[in-house]
Amino acid sequence: MAYVDGFVVPVPKDKLEAYKKMSLACGPVWKEYGALEFRETIGDDVPPGKLTSFPLSVQLQEGELVVFSWITYESRAKRDEINDKVMKDPRVLAFMDPANMPFDGKRMIYGGFEMIVDL
Repeated sequence: MAYVDGFVVPVPKDKLEAYKKMSLACGPVWKEYGALEFRETIGDDVPPGKLTSFPLSVQLQEGELVVFSWITYESRAKRDEINDKVMKDPRVLAFMDPANMPFDGKRMIYGGFEMIVDL
């Protein structure tokens, strides 16, 4: 069954275009190496919570948006193989330097998930 990498990212509103540019440059690299999907979404209905919420998870600050992203793969093994190649690709490395990232990478939430239902 498929495998998913998921991300929740705080993106400053004034850096949203730079974030989209980064995604449009990096997404095709993931796909080229075999990722099945590369998706980026902007929070539209993400209310702040008192105990848990997307805004709380990334310590959202004024002037920022919550971005929820995912990349799907055929399997965990394919994900590991693809990410190994992607993380060595100069087209992606240009964006991995914290000074060039259009968001605070220290507040990004991410993880890999094994799919258990796929309808």
